[in-house]
Amino acid sequence: MLLGVHVSSGGKIYEALDRAHELGCKTMQVFSRNPQRWRSDSLRQQDMEEFRRRRTKFKIKPVFLHISYLINLASPNPRLYQASIEAFIEDILEAHLLGAEYMVTHMGSHKDTTEEAGLKRFTDALNIILERTAQAKVMLLLENTAGSGSWLGYTFEHQKKIIEGLARRERVGLCLDTAHAYLAGYDLATAKGLEVLLEEIESMTGIDMVKLIHLNDAKGALGSHHDRHDHIGKGNIGIEGMGNIINHPKLKDIPLILETPKQSAEDDSMNLAVVRKLRKD
Repeated sequence: MLLGVHVSSGGKIYEALDRAHELGCKTMQVFSRNPQRWRSDSLRQQDMEEFRRRRTKFKIKPVFLHISYLINLASPNPRLYQASIEAFIEDILEAHLLGAEYMVTHMGSHKDTTEEAGLKRFTDALNIILERTAQAKVMLLLENTAGSGSWLGYTFEHQKKIIEGLARRERVGLCLDTAHAYLAGYDLATAKGLEVLLEEIESMTGIDMVKLIHLNDAKGALGSHHDRHDHIGKGNIGIEGMGNIINHPKLKDIPLILETPKQSAEDDSMNLAVVRKLRKD
């Protein structure tokens, strides 16, 4: 089982690898920069070299980077839209230099326009990004959302439409967030609900497109669209639902990253222990 957590990137970027290693993780996710601010500078060459050295030493693979929250490739605002494209390109090129295999991205908000218009803007932006980063060996993963407000990605029909519109679709995959799926209306608390979700993904894009699972329990109610994560087994998906996901034959070989609450220093260790106990190998 490839199991990891989203680790803090506080301090030097390579220190995130130390945190993952201390937790016994063989994979991890991290922000390469402050997710709430636009880029002010780039990572130093020596820091990127040390990142690559430590990940080899600790045998952490694959590495997932997560895109900034400020980026919105579906925005109708021309200034934000263009700034998002440029920032996304910078992040991919930096991820390539770090040696990261994947970049996880949300699918943006269409704001006061239509979903169809937002999906077209996102697809057009992604085509530009993929063309201008053709030399990068980084796969982009489209993450499903809880569907709050005007956020795209709460149904896998959105991912299907985007992928169908891409010229370089071989560099694009999916990230399945379990809490987001439940909050969007997929009842992952039951084995039947999990099958419904997997059948939809299979029919829309194929399960093989899922390269990462964000394994999170959901604090909100089914279909509430209120994006709040909970500890594994303590939310509304529950311990049985989490176990079904972890052990499902179609999902059990996909890397798992926890984005569970971090209210204390022990929370990551607690959640990792629960997942390891639930796994039936």
